[in-house]
Amino acid sequence: MQHDLIAQARTWLAEDPDPGTRDELAAIIESGDTQELAARFAGTLQFGTAGLRGELGAGPMRMNRSVVIRAAAGLASYLKARGEEGGLVVIGYDARYKSADFARDTAAVMTGAGLRAAVLPRPLPTPVLAYAIRHLGAVAGVEVTASHNPPRDNGYKVYLGDGSQIVSPADGEIAAAIAAVGPLAGVVRPEDGWETLGEEVLDAYLARTDAVLADGGPRTARTVYTAMHGVGTSVLTAAFARAGFPAPVLVTEQAEPDPAFPTVAFPNPEEPGAMDLAFATARRAAPDLIIANDPDADRCAVAVPDTATDGGWRMLRGDEVGALLAAHLVERGVSGVFAESIVSSSLLGRIAEQAGLGYEETLTGFKWIARVDGLRYGYEEALGYCVDPEGVRDKDGITAALLVAELASVLKEQGRTLLDLLDDLALAHGLHATDQLSVRVEDLLVIADAMARLRGQPPTALAGLAVTSAEDLSQGTDRLPPTDGLRYHLEGARVIVRPSGTEPKLKCYLEVVVPVADAAGLPAARARGAELLSGIKRDLAAAAGI
Repeated sequence: MQHDLIAQARTWLAEDPDPGTRDELAAIIESGDTQELAARFAGTLQFGTAGLRGELGAGPMRMNRSVVIRAAAGLASYLKARGEEGGLVVIGYDARYKSADFARDTAAVMTGAGLRAAVLPRPLPTPVLAYAIRHLGAVAGVEVTASHNPPRDNGYKVYLGDGSQIVSPADGEIAAAIAAVGPLAGVVRPEDGWETLGEEVLDAYLARTDAVLADGGPRTARTVYTAMHGVGTSVLTAAFARAGFPAPVLVTEQAEPDPAFPTVAFPNPEEPGAMDLAFATARRAAPDLIIANDPDADRCAVAVPDTATDGGWRMLRGDEVGALLAAHLVERGVSGVFAESIVSSSLLGRIAEQAGLGYEETLTGFKWIARVDGLRYGYEEALGYCVDPEGVRDKDGITAALLVAELASVLKEQGRTLLDLLDDLALAHGLHATDQLSVRVEDLLVIADAMARLRGQPPTALAGLAVTSAEDLSQGTDRLPPTDGLRYHLEGARVIVRPSGTEPKLKCYLEVVVPVADAAGLPAARARGAELLSGIKRDLAAAAGI
């Protein structure tokens, strides 16, 4: 077995086009570290509905140029089999390590396969790529990004010509085409022949952001902004200037792209400590709100002044922002369907129902939300908001930030805040309190064991609330296709458990709904909600053995 492993590694080494990963793999072979070789050659990174994502390095279980070339060749084969010979593929990339290399390799493969390739002019937010696909009439798009993953990771996200991320069966068909790619020597990769787009594609995206805002509305909200070392700063500040908002005060330590993400352990606004520099900047600048994007700027986080918290600032949960934006759009008189993933708060459905609007629940991910017929607004709790589905059929942290700033400006003119509007929603629909139990693991078997345990012995009560129904979502429902997840309905609460699709995490999404009679009852309702969420977390962890 050891001899076979080394032979496999030497075969991979011989066709690796990247001097860096060649040297890396040669050193591992020379050291005789079979454990490391086994980890890198235990299989291949699996191409799924999130495309590819993994740690950078040599070997088929890592993200590298060899893996990307094969992925691009498989995608090209898939497109040509669908009659898209000569069609345009638009390629975007973030500022992570190797992103530009992976984008160029993809352009070369597409060109060599007889397709046309166009690469965005520089590292830009993922929503710019999603917009460009439809704007340019492309048959597909590729975004090289690992979103908010750690610095050592990169990824490869695929869109088809409708501007939405791939779903089944396309993911499986592309994966099969990738598996059928032979030796890399047979993949034609010319040195040139593709187009590098100019700034006009970004200008068109920025012009489209005008559609997000109401004509003549106030533009007074002052913001502190962090790009989290990603690519959002130049685009967001340009969008804010175009709309007439005050220039955001930048968190200077995190304003420029840096693939090392030196000030954060994980470049995700939801992670502990990631917002500390933004809070410090806000305490000096005293803005009306803080806005944060993740590194590829498709997510938007919001924090607001709150004297009841340590430090005077509070991060809003994704579900809170999702409800606030929905309420704002209702107030503006929009029509169409509101949609969210099943892990998000049920409050959106109540807002839509009261407004007489359509409402849909989907599986997790904007690849599903963006496909809802008649979609006007979609969100999910992980800080993702689609506020202009005609422009970008994906989550978009730039346009979401504009809409949040508009709402904050409207409320500011009324002498009110985002927290006041959240109170209004609680009084109208009950207090919807949400939280998450998220367990990061080194060994994926821990997740599999926890899911098996919950399937074998589902809890009958959590935090003293009886479980009224338990659904194994792997069987599908009358409205949802199968997915690896479990859903529990309780008396006044809901729990969903699922493995993360992009990180080694088990994620449990919790919601409780506490009735509120009047404003005086809000503090007690919040305390009760927090108590129930804490108890559900405790009991669920015990039931899952985590």
